[in-house]
Amino acid sequence: MIYVDADACPVKAEVERVATRRGERVAFVCNGGLRPSANPLIEVVFVDAGADEADKWIAAQASAGDVVITADIPLAARCVEAGAQVLTHTGERLTEANVGAALATRDLMADLRAADPLATGGGGRAFGKADRSRFAEALERVLRLG
Repeated sequence: MIYVDADACPVKAEVERVATRRGERVAFVCNGGLRPSANPLIEVVFVDAGADEADKWIAAQASAGDVVITADIPLAARCVEAGAQVLTHTGERLTEANVGAALATRDLMADLRAADPLATGGGGRAFGKADRSRFAEALERVLRLG
């Protein structure tokens, strides 16, 4: 099963395309805003409104053999602990070996942003075609290797 933290996920189409080609079931988990899919392999799971409701639902379901797609590092850590394979939307694989460092980096960056007196944050670069392709290749690799 592939679980997708879908509210802000930019690679939903890529997940559906790869999953359909491989015959894998997918649950897009969100607070709303997604339309149900006509694809019989795709389920849209609507959870209650709330900051971490989708995360809680995914963490409760994910187990060994599953794949979780999320950019939420605390959710990723919980899913890795449960034995699931975890990918970010950039195709980065989070594992027992690197999820702790990812959590520490996330916390450090949050502290730095909070301490920025000039609020100079700024966004990142646009998510493009090459990023989508890199993600799809990473998802194929995770599904192939199990």
